[in-house]
Amino acid sequence: MVTLGLRRVEDEVAAKHPGLEAYASCQSFVFVKGVGTFITGSGLAFVLQSFIRKQRYPFQWSILISAVVGLVASYGVTQRETKKCSELWLFLEAKKLSQNRPKTPGSEFEE
Repeated sequence: MVTLGLRRVEDEVAAKHPGLEAYASCQSFVFVKGVGTFITGSGLAFVLQSFIRKQRYPFQWSILISAVVGLVASYGVTQRETKKCSELWLFLEAKKLSQNRPKTPGSEFEE
């Protein structure tokens, strides 16, 4: 059994997908980055609202607006970074497949 984060993965699956550990590590980093972006974005939005007090509205609305700004920012960062992890996974799998694939004439032109 191979441990990836909180889950255990069978040895056969880990051997079949050598990029699994790199992908899991990438995804873990993305989720931490998303949480950090949410906290930073919400805090920054709240501070900016405090400095720009042109409109007076209740404190609850200020908190709600800050949370929504942080949520949108973290969603964007997480989505973009998850796409990078998916591309990494595809690259690692394609690299593994291309190493195991027998050479045939003209195969170097296939993508």
